[in-house]
Amino acid sequence: MNHSDPNRNAYMLCGSLAKRGYLRWWHSFRGVSRETGTARSFFVEYLILNPVPGKPKKGHKPAPSYVRVTAGSYPVEDPSLPGIRLCSYYPISAARYARKPLFFQVEENRLSEYRISGFVDVTRQEVLQSQSSDAGVMEWDLELNKSLSCHTGIIASPLFCALNALDSFFHGEGIRTEYRGSVVLNGENFDVSPEESFGYADKHWGSNYNSPWLQLSSCCLYSQRFGRLLKSSALAVDGCCPRFLFFRLKPRLMLQLTYRGEDFCFSFARPFTLSRLKWCTRENRKRFSWQVKAQNINSVVKLSMECPKDAMLFLHYDNPGDAPAGTGKKLPPLWSGGEGLGTIDLYRITADGREWVDTLTIRHALCEFQRADSSAKSK
Repeated sequence: MNHSDPNRNAYMLCGSLAKRGYLRWWHSFRGVSRETGTARSFFVEYLILNPVPGKPKKGHKPAPSYVRVTAGSYPVEDPSLPGIRLCSYYPISAARYARKPLFFQVEENRLSEYRISGFVDVTRQEVLQSQSSDAGVMEWDLELNKSLSCHTGIIASPLFCALNALDSFFHGEGIRTEYRGSVVLNGENFDVSPEESFGYADKHWGSNYNSPWLQLSSCCLYSQRFGRLLKSSALAVDGCCPRFLFFRLKPRLMLQLTYRGEDFCFSFARPFTLSRLKWCTRENRKRFSWQVKAQNINSVVKLSMECPKDAMLFLHYDNPGDAPAGTGKKLPPLWSGGEGLGTIDLYRITADGREWVDTLTIRHALCEFQRADSSAKSK
């Protein structure tokens, strides 16, 4: 539901998660080039992995432990403007943080609830040592106004976190975020304005990444009923992998559509609303597409979204757990794109049946998908 809770956006790698856990603050937004007028979608990620590395088990290699700042831009239709991802790694000892109010810093990279700033410079020599980054330079300084939130309720409560009831927890403090400031990418200046940033900010944390990993979101929603771009509206879809004791259960999906200030929420953590969600992922050589149907006792949401592969990047992640020595096992890459398109059909359930509320056109959607294994399969 749309409930702001900055405490859930704080640093939470404590207890067992300090030895085997990750925390990922994510920001994505759009900016316009001062030189050419071209709009591009950018992203900035602050990642902490295993801040207190434990002693590896016999026959295992040590679990990775570091802070990583990733920044870049998604590809656009112009082939002369390919996507770029820039990753800088730092030792855990270089990081500083505070819980209330949120503050995180590693060298020149800073994060708070109301501002992000930083600088990433990756040389060609560094690229040869790691395939997770391109070469280039990006600098950003942005003010944030998080106007809509996605609060997952009990599912990310302190009790559920202490029990590690999910592989990965989610809190969307800014599923609609207005960014204001500037970005400099490889010498090109971009202006970021609240009206055209169509921004998004969230946090994931836990003992492992969701498998499969599915995330869809957008606050650029055009109403067919009113014939205009909607304010006070946003979509957030996030997958999760619940566990009971030590047993992993079937992957689930959570969906929140805030429509003109009214929340339509669907989650297995809301049993009294009788929420049901069905979804599938399809893939071909050119694109990913997703179909989601969410229904409860009050409403129905039908979501259709797609993202071309040539508008997406690969983002790479290390498993928080230590792996057997010599296995060389890597997690599948995360497909990430910022130019997803789609539609939403929204209905209310009344005594007379379904009542059409609106059909929304989605643009500039964040689409992230990671397969559960090396093969492409539908859920």
